[in-house]
Amino acid sequence: MARHVKMMVLDGCPHCRHAFELMDELKKEHPEYNQVDVEVIEENREAGKTQGYDYWYVPTFFVDDVKVHEGVPTKDKVERVFTEALK
Repeated sequence: MARHVKMMVLDGCPHCRHAFELMDELKKEHPEYNQVDVEVIEENREAGKTQGYDYWYVPTFFVDDVKVHEGVPTKDKVERVFTEALK
């Protein structure tokens, strides 16, 4: 069973959009990543859900409330989120 992933984003953020593209690409390459349920939280619309989370940049990924990645995404960094979630 995959661990819970929260992804903090902002609408219109080019880095967030790129992270979604990388996630889609990785899911095609590694079908097991489709088991990971990512809760996407748009911080302007859902500010209450970001309370208590320490981050400055988006996108930021938390796996079971532990920050795994913050800021400009790369394929390797996004893949680390999936591998951490599946441990």
